This record gives sequence, C-alpha cells and structure tokens, in this order.
Amino acid sequence: MYNLQLTQEQLQFRDVVRDFVAQDVRPSALKSDRLESFDRPLLIDALDKASQIGLRTMAVSEENGGAAADSLTRCIVLEELAAGDPDISAVLSLTSNLGHLLFDRLLNPAQRDRFLPEFLSDDHYHLSCGCEEEGNDTRLGILYHGSSLAARVASAAEQGLNKQWVVNGAKQNVLNAPLARLFIVSVAVPGRQQPVFMLIPRDTPGVSINPETKFRLRRHGVGGQVTFTNCHVPGDHLIDPSQADLAALLASVEPGSVFDQAIDLGIGRAAYEAAVEYAQIRVQGGKRIIEHQAIGTKLAEIAIAVDLARAAVWRAAHAGDHPEATADGSLPNLPLDLISRCFVGPAVYRATKDAAEVFGAMGVMRDMPLHKYISDSLVLMHSGNGVSDTKLRIAELLAGYKRS
Repeated sequence: MYNLQLTQEQLQFRDVVRDFVAQDVRPSALKSDRLESFDRPLLIDALDKASQIGLRTMAVSEENGGAAADSLTRCIVLEELAAGDPDISAVLSLTSNLGHLLFDRLLNPAQRDRFLPEFLSDDHYHLSCGCEEEGNDTRLGILYHGSSLAARVASAAEQGLNKQWVVNGAKQNVLNAPLARLFIVSVAVPGRQQPVFMLIPRDTPGVSINPETKFRLRRHGVGGQVTFTNCHVPGDHLIDPSQADLAALLASVEPGSVFDQAIDLGIGRAAYEAAVEYAQIRVQGGKRIIEHQAIGTKLAEIAIAVDLARAAVWRAAHAGDHPEATADGSLPNLPLDLISRCFVGPAVYRATKDAAEVFGAMGVMRDMPLHKYISDSLVLMHSGNGVSDTKLRIAELLAGYKRS
C-alpha cells in the first residue's frame, strides 16, 4: 500500500537532524567569509559530529551496526542536512549508501569481518567508489548508446603464489576521494570481458590522491583523482556483485540519484525559508513586503515548487523500497526516479532564483546566502548526463528499448 505518513522513527530522525543543522552546521556554513570564498572548505567538525550521531552508518542494517534507514528516511535526512550544507549531505549520502551495499549485500563473511569493525569504530572512516576514467566518457554527446563499463584504463594482473593483484591506472571525479579510507574500484583484468571490482584501502602502497579544488562545480561534496601505481592488492579483496548489486553500486555514484535530488530539495527549501524570513521583516511602503501582492505571489510559487519537488522525491524513494506499490497499481509503472530527476532540478533552480529576487539587489551579493543557494542548485542541473538524457532514458523505457 502506498502511504507517505511518516513513522515516529522517521519524524524523530528528521527532528534530530534539523536541530543538529541549526546548531552545528548552518552557523558555520553561512559565515560571510566562507560565502565569499570561491573554494568553500568542507566543514570537517560538523561532518564528524554528524558521524557521531549515526548519520554515516544510517543505511547499514541493524545487524551490522547501523540504523537500517530505508530510502525515504535517508531522503528526509539528506534534505535536512542539505538545508544547512549540501557538501556534508553528499559526503554522508555516499558513505551511507556504499556502507549498506558493501556490508549488507556485497562482501562475504570474511571480508565483512575484516572491514566492518574499522568502519563502525572510526567516525572519520568514509567510503568511495571509482568507476570513471579520463577518455572513457560514454555519456550523451559522445557515444549515447555506449556502455559505461567499456574498456577500462585501470587494469590488474594476478601475481605470485598468494594471488595478489597488481593494479595500475587512475580514476577521476571520485566522490569522497580526499576523505575515503576504503575504495571500491573497477578494473580490467586480462581474459575477462567485464571489469571486476576490488576493495583497495587508502593506506595501500601505490595509492595516491589528488584533490580537485573545483570538484563542487560538478558535484556536491569533495572529490579528486585516485591513481594506482603498482598497487598490490590481496586476492581476497575481489568482490563479485550480481547484476542487481552492480546496478545499485553504479547508481550510488552516478549523479542525479533520488538521494542527490533530496540534497537539491534541501537547497531549495533553505532558499525558500530565507526568503520568507526576510519578507516578514523587510518593510516597504508602510507594510511588510510579504503583504505586497507581487512578493506574496512569488513566495507562494516557490512554496508550491518545493512541495511538489518533495512529493516527487518521496514517491520515488518509496517506490524503490516498495515494489509492491507498483505491482498492485498504487503507483504507476513508470521510472519514478527518472521522472523526479527531470522535475526536481529545474524546479529547485527556479525556486532559488525567485527567492533571490525577494531580496532585491542583496540577493546577488556574494556574502549573502542566496548567492550560495543559486550556485548550489545549478550543480544538479548540470551534473551527470543532465535532464535531456534522462528524458531519453524515459523514452527508451516507454518504447521497450534496452541498451546493450
């Protein structure tokens, strides 16, 4: 049954995170000197506090030490975090999602016993996945019907009696790269048609990280290039995901997932709340500007856009966890995550621009939050394949076309 009435646990998650953002994230995120900087630093102290209250492990099952939060709960949490700072939200989103995939689905018992205790005990332990390589971009405009798992530059060869792998190559645009303690890396192996995936700890000799200072212009969070030079990886660090797990793994690092949309939603909500607060205290013509018809109508349109975007994100998240809602006809048999992506990015961007207009000339000043919100809302619009390619993917599904 399709039901979006939040449980007491979900409401508690939301309220705890909302209080945390108000006290520990927003005051630091909105400092004028940070807003004016073209390269805003990550709020490490706030990120560590978020880990301490369980947000880093929220998607991991209770059996493996997490909170077993479903997709809808995670979207609620990520929206609240992004209303304070989208970079913190993006870092925790990837670590949490990869933690669930790794420890609940992908790793065998021996691998889980090896890596899970370290992950749970260290609040600084973040995860990352490297799949993208320079010169191997198969997105729209280069090779539309190509496979994103085409020829790989990073390769591995098996050596020695202990079956160690020697990995060479590089991955680019790796989200969480400067923070990650453990990488999931796709590599080509001679004799195998498809790439394989390996677990490579950060402290493995031959691993080097080059942070990208302008990464946040393409994705929220922090990222960089990861290079492997004669990197010796034990043979038992190889993982063999099923097709379903592989799709989930790639979706977790592909820009535009439902969790990225929740982050974008948080940005739009922050802009809306800032505009409403300002309109209630700014007086023009003897009355608050929120009482002027033009401003009141504009705020109403922003509220409508943000609420509809939230409905789209929540519906897509619910459908991902409850396929029975589609099976019994409660939800349409459509790619709701893709439909949500087509709507949320443009809607939030329009909402943030309209919110900036409420401030007048102040809305474009670099030391004001609205300048930040507009910049942040543009990231989802232009990350990954974009809205145009997403519409083509929906068209393919409607036509019954399947990519090779």
